[in-house]
Amino acid sequence: MTINLTMAVILAALYTAGFYLIMQRSLMRVIIGIVLLGHGANLFLQVAGGPPGVPPFIGMAGLDEMSDPLPQAMALTAIVITFGLLTFLLALAYRSWVLLGHDEVRDDLEDRRIAEAVAEAQEMSAAAETTEAEDPEDAADHEGTSETGESGNEGDTGPGVRR
Repeated sequence: MTINLTMAVILAALYTAGFYLIMQRSLMRVIIGIVLLGHGANLFLQVAGGPPGVPPFIGMAGLDEMSDPLPQAMALTAIVITFGLLTFLLALAYRSWVLLGHDEVRDDLEDRRIAEAVAEAQEMSAAAETTEAEDPEDAADHEGTSETGESGNEGDTGPGVRR
């Protein structure tokens, strides 16, 4: 089996453009991306089927001369599935345009809240880790003064000290 380099490049271009368009926010671009992926899948199936041959009817030709009907049947099925998906997506895009006035996909507010909560939790854990990572002797000194509540100077008679 030989690999046709031209077909491989065309398939790569179709899949690349299709996946790029699917990741866009505009529904029309998403639909065009799905159409490109569908065409890429059909072309892949045809290339995988091998070179053309005689129709596969028993008695018309030898088995070596017949073409494989399976890739053609799969391509026909892929065409039907792509067409059904295309009509469904076009209906969704039209409905979105009628209701919202545009075809942009908006961010999900709940996803944004979850992302903010996760970022806040990570900041708090990072701050707790840096506090624990400080010098343990300084932490022991601070703990000794904080337990007694005094600074250690007995003769301190400042303005805020009561006797």
